[in-house]
Amino acid sequence: MISIRHVLCARLAEAQLAIMLMTRLPAGRINEPVPAMAAASWAFPLAGLVVGASMALVLSTAVWLGLTPAIATGLALAAGVVATGGLHEDGLADTADGFSGGRDRDHKLEIMRDSRIGTFGTLALLLALGLRWSAMAALAVQDLHLTTSAVVAIAIASRAGLPTILLLLPAARSDGLGHDAGGGTFVRAAVALAIGIVAVALLLGPQATLGLVILEIIILWLMARLAMRQIGGQTGDVLGAIQQVAELCAWIALQRLTN
Repeated sequence: MISIRHVLCARLAEAQLAIMLMTRLPAGRINEPVPAMAAASWAFPLAGLVVGASMALVLSTAVWLGLTPAIATGLALAAGVVATGGLHEDGLADTADGFSGGRDRDHKLEIMRDSRIGTFGTLALLLALGLRWSAMAALAVQDLHLTTSAVVAIAIASRAGLPTILLLLPAARSDGLGHDAGGGTFVRAAVALAIGIVAVALLLGPQATLGLVILEIIILWLMARLAMRQIGGQTGDVLGAIQQVAELCAWIALQRLTN
C-alpha cells in the first residue's frame, strides 16, 4: 500500500524537476527514482511562482532603493530572464523565425532548432520585452503593490496552461522537451490550471481572475491552432512562445482591467 509520505515525496520530486526544467535556479537534488518529465507538468506553475517571486523581490527592492518605476521594472524583467536562462524568450524567437521563415513543416522545424536568431525572432523579442516593460512600468507608477502581486500571479498563470497544450497537441518532433514532456494526463493539466486560477484569485482578485482566465483560454486555443497548422504539433520552443504570448497579453489586459 502506498503511504502518504511516499506520495508527498513523489510530488516534491516532480516539483523539483519542474523547477530544474524551467529555471536555472537551484532546486536541490532529486532522489531516485527520478520522475518523468510528463509527470512533472502539473508543477510548471510552481516554477512560475519561483520566477515571479524573484522578480517581485527585485522590483520591490529597486523601488525601496529609490529607483524609478521604469528602471525597477526593467531590473525585474532582467531578473526573470536570469532566473529562466532566457528559456521562454529563446522559444519565442525560434518559433517566430520558424513559423515566419520556413517554406514547409520540416524547414520550419529545422529553423527552430538552429541556435542562430533571425529577423523575425529579433523583432518578436524586442516587441514582447518592450511591451511588457511598458505595461509593467505604467502599472507600477499607479500601484506598486498591485504590480508586485501581478508579477507573481502572471508568472504562475502564464505557465498554467502549458500542460494542457502537452495533453492536447502531439509532439512535432521525436525528441526534445516537447516530446519528452508530451502526453500527460487530464488530472495533471487540471491541477496546473487550478494552481493558476487560485494564484490569480488570491493575488489579483475575482474581477481580474475572470478576465485573465478567459484570455488564457483564447491564447491557448489560438496558439494551439497556429502550432498545428505550422508544424503539426508542439515543441519546447512552442511552449516557450505560448508562455511569452500569454504573459504579454496578461499584462496588456491588466492595464485595461485596472483603468
